[in-house]
Amino acid sequence: MIGARSEFDAYAARYDEALNEGLSVVGEDKEYFARERVRWVRRRLDELGRDRSGAILDFGCGTGAATPYFFSELGVETVTGADVSEGLLEVARREHGSDARVRFVRSDAERSRATFDLAFTNGVFHHIPVAMRADAARFVYDALRPGSIFAFWENNPWNPGTRYVMSRVSFDDTAITLTPPESRALLRGAGFVVLRTDFRFIFPRPLAWLRPLETPLATLPLGGQYLVLCVKR
Repeated sequence: MIGARSEFDAYAARYDEALNEGLSVVGEDKEYFARERVRWVRRRLDELGRDRSGAILDFGCGTGAATPYFFSELGVETVTGADVSEGLLEVARREHGSDARVRFVRSDAERSRATFDLAFTNGVFHHIPVAMRADAARFVYDALRPGSIFAFWENNPWNPGTRYVMSRVSFDDTAITLTPPESRALLRGAGFVVLRTDFRFIFPRPLAWLRPLETPLATLPLGGQYLVLCVKR
């Protein structure tokens, strides 16, 4: 089994409500963050001269919130969302499954080998038991074609605002966060080569006029989330 997320079945009906309850303190909803994460990945891929088309794996896809942005912002051809929570997958299929380019599958029932051109995850690994994280990272590594990119987003425990938001989200009660060095070590242990770490989401909506500063500040550990960009050997 790749991670213990079956407890999310109990939250499936009100997952978005619970998430937005936490995010409300920064004045944005989950759609804002889903879109901006994918846009930032696009920026970094373009800087690296990487092709953004092809097949993407959304590991720990939840309700599939990022799915439309993979198409509109990255221009991918197909999306496979994988999660161990059947309840969340049912919501994802209901909201996004009518698109023939999209499928949602149980991650603990499928082992794809060198199938995907890009992988993405957001806020998933802090819900995976520590002893199972290496297997989860290896799952993604095995699913990617050689030379493909993994965009690994996690909540930044060094940011007090992040800790406060998580304290307001009911399904984060049992989460064990990862520091950026811990995430990089995890990914290297799975075989990835780490390319860079970026920090995003410094300013809440009342200070949105300061958000242009987030790009030059991306290397500083200030943001509410961080992205570890890595590549399969």
